[in-house]
Amino acid sequence: MKCITLFSLCACLRSTYAILILLLASTTAVSAADTPDNSVLKHNTVILLYHHVSEETPASTSISPDTFESHMAYLSKHHTVIALTQAVDAITGGASLPENSVVITFDDGYANILHNAHPILAKYGFPYTVFINPNEIGAHRQQLTWQQVDAMHNEGVTFANHTLDHIHMLDNSQTNTHWLADVWQNVEQAEATLKDKVGVSLQYLAYPFGEFNEPLAAQVKRANYIGFGQHSGAVGPLSDTSALPRFPAAGPYSNLATLKTKLKSIAMPVVNSTVVNPALTSHTPPASVTLTIGNADTGLDIASDVSITQTQCFFGGEKISTKTSSNKITFYLETQLPTGRSRVNCTAPSKAHRGRYYWYSQPFFVANEQGRYPD
Repeated sequence: MKCITLFSLCACLRSTYAILILLLASTTAVSAADTPDNSVLKHNTVILLYHHVSEETPASTSISPDTFESHMAYLSKHHTVIALTQAVDAITGGASLPENSVVITFDDGYANILHNAHPILAKYGFPYTVFINPNEIGAHRQQLTWQQVDAMHNEGVTFANHTLDHIHMLDNSQTNTHWLADVWQNVEQAEATLKDKVGVSLQYLAYPFGEFNEPLAAQVKRANYIGFGQHSGAVGPLSDTSALPRFPAAGPYSNLATLKTKLKSIAMPVVNSTVVNPALTSHTPPASVTLTIGNADTGLDIASDVSITQTQCFFGGEKISTKTSSNKITFYLETQLPTGRSRVNCTAPSKAHRGRYYWYSQPFFVANEQGRYPD
C-alpha cells in the first residue's frame, strides 16, 4: 500500500493548517491595486493530486465520492479545469492560460478512479490524468485493468508514467554506483509499455512518494521529461519542470474550506535556491536556505507583485525564522529532519490580488540507516 507515514502526515497537516490560518488572518492587510494586472494569473495554474476515491481505502490517501463531487462542483463554478498537457505546454512555451485554471491528477491507477471518480468527472466534462505503474495494472483487484485503461483513454483520459512498479526511486542512491542507470531503465520500460498499451508517450513522470534528488531531476531534464512531485504549490513560468508541485487534495487535505485558499495560490517566482539537492545525507538540514525572487526571461513582472516583507515560512506546523531583503527570502531550520519526507512551505501575499498568496514548497528527503525510504 502506498501511503505516507503517520509522522509526516501529522507534520504536513499541522503545517498546512498553520499556513492557512495565518493567510486568512492577514488577508485584510493586503491592499489591492485599483486595476490589478491579471497577466500573472494567466500564466499560473494549480495541479491537484488524488489517489483513492472511496470510503473503503486507507484514509490518508482517500477521499469519499461525496466529498470528491463537492470539490468538482466547486471547481465548475469558480475555476476552469484544463488538461495537464495544456498546462505543461503553456508553462514551458510561454502561452497564457485561463485565469483560475486547475489540473486534476491521480496517482497509482486504482480501479475506484474508474468506478467512483470517472462518472463525476464525466458529468462536469473535466479532463484528468492518471499516473500509473504498468506492472501493477491488472495485477490485483484494486487496480485498473489494461482493458479499462484502454476504454478510459478512448474517452479522453490521459495516462502517464509513475514507474513500472511504484519503487522508492532514491533507495540506495548514496551507495549504489549503478543506481541512476537502474531507476532510469525502470522509467524507460514503463514509458515504452505506456506507448505500447495506450499509444501515447508524453514523457511525464510522477515520482512515487514524491521523492527525487538532484541527479534524478537532472536526468529527467536531460531526457526531456517533465517531473511531478508531491510537495505543495502552484505552477508558473519559473517552476522547475523536473519537479512540478501538486497540492494533495485527499485524506486530511480534502477539506474544501482549506482547499479553496490553495486553489487561489500563485507560483512563487523563485529564480534560484541554495538547496541544490533535496535528498540529504543526514538528519541535519542546511542551517539556512535562501530563495532569490525574480522574473528571469519570462517577459512578465511577477516579482514586483510579491509582498516579500510579509513572507512566512513553516516547518512541521510551526512558523520558522525568516528574513527578507529586496529580492531574497531566507529561512532557518533549527531542528533535525525526520526519516522520510518533510518540507518547508513559504507564502507571501500578492500586492495586486487581494486574498491570493505566492506559495513555494521546499521538500527534503532523508533515508534510514539502511539507505532506504519508508512508505
